[in-house]
Order: sequence, then C-alpha cells, then structure tokens
Amino acid sequence: RQAQVKRLRNRMNKTKMKTAIRRVNEAVIAGVEEDAKEALSKAIPVIAKTAAKGTIHKKNASRKISRLTKSVNKLTNV
Repeated sequence: RQAQVKRLRNRMNKTKMKTAIRRVNEAVIAGVEEDAKEALSKAIPVIAKTAAKGTIHKKNASRKISRLTKSVNKLTNV
C-alpha cells in the first residue's frame, strides 16, 4: 500500500513538473519573452520541489533548470 501511495505522489509531482516545463517551452517557441520569463520563474520552484521530494534526482533537476534558463536567455538576447 505504501508503494502505491508513493507511486501516485511521485506521478503527481512529475506531471506538475512536466506541465511547467511544457509551458516554458511553448512560450519560447512562440517567441514571447515576457511569458517565457514568467513561466520560467514559476517552473524553477516546481522542478526544485520535485527533486527535494525525491521524485527526480537533484542533478537531473539542476540540468532541467539550466537548459530551460539557457533557452529563455537565448530568446532574450536575440
């Protein structure tokens, strides 16, 4: 039973994280700088919290945050 609860909790956290990442990527593709920055600022704590809860590894979260930030910065510097 505990494994089921943990699995569902992990799945919920992962889904929230993926949605936040998707919102950032959509804003970057659309080329809207303000939306991309706003989505990124909302996504970073979600990704960090997912790692803190042990759903994903800490370095995996760091890599995701880094890549998202890089893509948003590339958009702003163009």
